[in-house]
Amino acid sequence: MKTDSDERLPVHRAPGEGRHYDMGRINAVFKADGTETADRYSISEWWLEPHTTGPGAHTHPEDDVFYVLDGTMTFLVGDRWIDAPKGSFVVAPGGTPHDFQNRSGERAGALNISVPGAFEPRMPGIVEWFLQHPPGDPADT
Repeated sequence: MKTDSDERLPVHRAPGEGRHYDMGRINAVFKADGTETADRYSISEWWLEPHTTGPGAHTHPEDDVFYVLDGTMTFLVGDRWIDAPKGSFVVAPGGTPHDFQNRSGERAGALNISVPGAFEPRMPGIVEWFLQHPPGDPADT
């Protein structure tokens, strides 16, 4: 019996490795997506410079799972803002309005798991959106 793991290869990424997307004060590094995960999930790191807003409140059908890697990220989940220091875990179920920001004076990053996957094909449009709407300082919003 053939399984989808017969067609996928193991993935290893050293620190900092992956497919990089520069959005000014935000950078994303995709660790696994698409054929690497059989479109089941997407794993990426999102790094925000100090005092940087995110994409703004938005929804989509897939779940967004975040694990804070460094610094303190602030997440909007539903109608509540949550300060999440390093080691925090946050889930925005599919359809829930959510956003993320770095309101601190230090760089912050979160690992993002999007389920189901196939998120990375949207990145060219997301990069273009951020070029047209550069992230600002949360104090200005």
